[in-house]
Amino acid sequence: MSDDLPLQIIKGLRGVRDAFYLDDDILSRVKAEEATVVSPGFNTDVVNEGFNEALKRDRVICIVKDPRFRPPPEPTVKLECSDGQCLGVEVFPDTQDQYLGRDGCLMVSDGFVVFTDIRPTEGSTECFVMPPVSFPELNPENGCYDVVSCSPAPTSDVMIREWRGLPDDGRLASILVGYNLSEKE
Repeated sequence: MSDDLPLQIIKGLRGVRDAFYLDDDILSRVKAEEATVVSPGFNTDVVNEGFNEALKRDRVICIVKDPRFRPPPEPTVKLECSDGQCLGVEVFPDTQDQYLGRDGCLMVSDGFVVFTDIRPTEGSTECFVMPPVSFPELNPENGCYDVVSCSPAPTSDVMIREWRGLPDDGRLASILVGYNLSEKE
């Protein structure tokens, strides 16, 4: 496999403005930033499990995308309780219908539903979780294994763009894609 094939695939996707590999230095700085993130307005911790998983991969590519980029294949944000219950989840225009008007579901925005019938156990805590998300364009057929993607926190996004010498443009957003070069046992 050409080392550049995954990067070529990503650069060819609609809505990709830039794509590049992240080195250990910037990943270490972003890791420190991600550990400090709380949800604005909720004062609730944010755990970026997707980022943590991407760090475990051989390579991490950063995509700077515009609104033409495809939507994620599954939710990128969940509200979870320390007792393991899911209290809410990101929804997309094509998945809203399964929640609209349903008992126990409260749409708190166009893109997020809270499950009002879920009761956390006493003493449990809540946090927003950004799970690892699949990235089907990279797969074993093109030499990429254990692929995960995630969105970095807005502050991490700015940090990465500054590192790359890119402007802070609110119309753009970053996605990180981590993959292994071979199957891990």
